[in-house]
Amino acid sequence: MTVLPRAPHGPGSGAPARTQHGPVPVPVPAAVRFRAACPDCRARFELGAEALRLAIGASRRTTFYSFTCPECGSAVRKPAGERIVELLTGGGVRTLRLHTAAR
Repeated sequence: MTVLPRAPHGPGSGAPARTQHGPVPVPVPAAVRFRAACPDCRARFELGAEALRLAIGASRRTTFYSFTCPECGSAVRKPAGERIVELLTGGGVRTLRLHTAAR
């Protein structure tokens, strides 16, 4: 999974800039695109955040991202380590947090 460059979010401080009249509007960043590949048909393509889903579980086994291959239609599920989780959440991918039942 590779994240393609996007426009910066604004000032490096992370806090919105302010004037005496309120916050300064921050330009909307360009759409984030992710490079991905299908393990079935071996096609390589780019997907927008809306085409991906991220599930964050309690362990490495239950944390993964998924998408449907636009070439062959296969459902693809791949493990997501900490860096992938950071990239996907930062890129606006819809995230589902999995919880275990309390005992």
